[in-house]
Amino acid sequence: MAATLGPEDLTQLMDQVFPQVSKGFVIEEVTRSGVQVRLVTTEEHLRPGGTLSGPSMFALADVGVYLAILARLGPVTLAVTTSSSMDFMRKPEAGRDLIADVTLLKLGRILAVGDVLIRSDGREEVVARATMTYSIPPR
Repeated sequence: MAATLGPEDLTQLMDQVFPQVSKGFVIEEVTRSGVQVRLVTTEEHLRPGGTLSGPSMFALADVGVYLAILARLGPVTLAVTTSSSMDFMRKPEAGRDLIADVTLLKLGRILAVGDVLIRSDGREEVVARATMTYSIPPR
């Protein structure tokens, strides 16, 4: 199934229905299998030790899977996270945005499962990996 909403459509939708979350996230690309999302990092994303915080990375993964679902299904804004798992593998660099590559592994009638790889902008190494499961509301 091809994407039904592109980056501009998703940005507008998020600004309308989820404005408290849409700030700081930039939808870089919508692909056949998912999305690429950037978290524009600021001082509020830092933690002691000169690194980006785990909650910031979790938010990027969660929002990324949500956007991937919306890109494929359209405005099913009541989709909710039902399960998550995250591995923090190395320290992300402060002063660099975070980039999440999201792949939807399953998009069913009731559940969606997404895999997320997070990198520091300009770096190849994965800093975190997440798996998120979402419940899709009945149509």
